[in-house]
Amino acid sequence: MRPGCTAANIVTSSSNYPPSPYYPGGFRSQEFLTAFGELRENRTQMRGTVRTLRAVQWALLGSILIYAVAGEVLHSRARAVDASLSYVFTTASVAIVGVILVVRRTLVLRSAESLASHPEDALALGHWKNGYLATYVLSEALALFGLILRVMGCDFEQSLPFYIGGFALLFFFRPKEPAA
Repeated sequence: MRPGCTAANIVTSSSNYPPSPYYPGGFRSQEFLTAFGELRENRTQMRGTVRTLRAVQWALLGSILIYAVAGEVLHSRARAVDASLSYVFTTASVAIVGVILVVRRTLVLRSAESLASHPEDALALGHWKNGYLATYVLSEALALFGLILRVMGCDFEQSLPFYIGGFALLFFFRPKEPAA
């Protein structure tokens, strides 16, 4: 020990410095608690959004089943349906699947990457949610094509691919919380 250095001198000499805002763990108490509270709030908001999207997804999946039943109840007796109508809906369905993939890539996946690193980003959460909703609406449109064809007089076998396509897309694109 250096001459003149006693425990009392060390304690009093350290009091010349302002009190340290750090705890032994190295975190600032108030900043840590605030950041932890915000993180917990953001996770709660994310979980609420995922829960809402899952409820919407299940409701739309159920509506596709209702479309199939309604198509059977409301179908017109076998009458001649213009084959071009079926081709138009098939072409539109292929285009819709392409749009779904673009929406997923531009809104959902980019926002998920952003949310994984910055879960507090409300704008990214909004884009993520809107991307899923747009995906669900477009998938539902496929099933509506099947219902329209069935009501117009097409056979169930001609409407079935549209029902299955809409159902499969809705089921496949279920919301997942972005992983950090």
